[in-house]
Amino acid sequence: MKLKLIFGSDTGNTDFVVENYLLYLLNAFDLEVTEVHKLVEKDWMDNSLFILGVPTWYDGVLQSDWEDYFDDFKQIDFTGKTIAIFGLGDQIGYDEYFVDGIGILAKVVLKNGGKVIGNWPRNNYSFSESKALINKDYFYGLPLDQDNEDELTLGRLEKWVEQLKNEIAEI
Repeated sequence: MKLKLIFGSDTGNTDFVVENYLLYLLNAFDLEVTEVHKLVEKDWMDNSLFILGVPTWYDGVLQSDWEDYFDDFKQIDFTGKTIAIFGLGDQIGYDEYFVDGIGILAKVVLKNGGKVIGNWPRNNYSFSESKALINKDYFYGLPLDQDNEDELTLGRLEKWVEQLKNEIAEI
């Protein structure tokens, strides 16, 4: 199955997660990887299954490439498209904005007719607020904290990718 992975990275943490973990974990798919600053409209037309990687910056701001692209992103018709989202954030330094980028992107996808898969349980995280929460128990996607819990990243990704495979098989 064809899968497009789109991500942005300023400090290299998201790039590290993609290059060192996700490329290997997603090897069962016909995978194409694109950085968000290289996106063209055709990228959204040629695919129906996507994973988006978005770090959250400072006070709940999207990573710079996602921020630059966001007006275009809000115009996309996601009807017939299935999207999974992972995000990087800092539970300690920015606990009131933890992985807000996940929620910011997920809400646009849903508003514009898309389906979001890969919801992840909130337990085992410590933060005060997040726009990434669907409800009090689940995030729209997978939160990763490379700043404070990098030792948990691979295990979380392995479980999440298995969850995605199961959810995709049901589509």
